[in-house]
Amino acid sequence: MEGQVAVVTGAARGVGELLARKLSAHGVRVALVGLEPEALKDLSTRLYADSDHWYADVTDQAAMTRVAAEVKERFGKVDIVVANAGVATGGPFMDSDPDSWRRVIEVNLLGAAATARAFLPLLAESRGYLLQVASLAAVTPAPMMSAYCASKSGVEAYAHCLRAEVGHLGVKVGVAYLSWTDTDMVRGADQDDVMRELRARLPWPANKTYPLSPAVDRILHGIERRSAHVYGQWWLRHMQSVRGALPMLIGTVGAHEVARYGERLAQVPKGLVGAGGAADERSRGGGA
Repeated sequence: MEGQVAVVTGAARGVGELLARKLSAHGVRVALVGLEPEALKDLSTRLYADSDHWYADVTDQAAMTRVAAEVKERFGKVDIVVANAGVATGGPFMDSDPDSWRRVIEVNLLGAAATARAFLPLLAESRGYLLQVASLAAVTPAPMMSAYCASKSGVEAYAHCLRAEVGHLGVKVGVAYLSWTDTDMVRGADQDDVMRELRARLPWPANKTYPLSPAVDRILHGIERRSAHVYGQWWLRHMQSVRGALPMLIGTVGAHEVARYGERLAQVPKGLVGAGGAADERSRGGGA
C-alpha cells in the first residue's frame, strides 16, 4: 500500500486513530477527518508518512464535498476511504432522548452516506476501496441499543447495495464488523452500571471487551486485500451463519434480562457516550 492515499473519518481517537497510525507505518499517506482539530493536528504530526487533517462533521454534505476536493488537491488522488466516524447512546427506547437517538442515526448512517457521496468520484478515478465500519450490532439486535443497532444495520445494508452499484467502476466496497472493542465509546458506555452489567451477562464470546490493536490489524489486513467482509474478532465471521435466529432468541431472553433491572433502567444516561460523543455534542454547541 506504500504511496497510496487513505481517508479516515473519526480519526481523532479509537479505531480511526490507531488505523491511521498503522496505515502510515505501511507508507500510506493519510487524510484525517474528524471533530477534534487539535487531536487531529497532533496525530498528523506524529505519523510516519505524509498526512494532513480536516475538521468536518460527516453529516454535513457540503463540508464533506469540500474536504474531498481539498484532499484531492493536497494529495492528488484518493485510493482508500474508511468510513469510521460513529457515536452511540444507550438505554430504553421509551425513555430515550429523541435528539440523541436521532443523532446516532445521522452520524452513523447518514454521515457514512455523505462520506461515500463525496469521495466515490475520486475512488472511481483510482479504482479504489471503500471500507464501511459496522459492528456486531449490525448482525444481532441488542436491548438498550436501539439507535446504534438501527444505524449499524443500516450501514451494512447500504454498503452491500453500494458494492453492486460501483463494482463495474472498479471500486471495491467492504464492511468491517467489530464486537466490544477497547475504545472510548465502549469505556463510556461501561461507566453506567446497568449497561455494564447487561453486557457482562451476554453469552461468551460477546460478553468480553477485546483489545484494540489486534482488531485494527485485522482491519488493516482487510484493506490490503480489499475484502468484502472484515472481522475485527475471529468469531464474528461465524455469527453470519446464525444471524437469522438471533432476533427471536434475543427478543425472548433479552426481555427477561431487562426486566431484572426494573426502576434502575430510568437511571441510564440519555446522551451520547464517551469522549467521541462529548466531542460531537461540543461541535453542535451542546456540551462543555
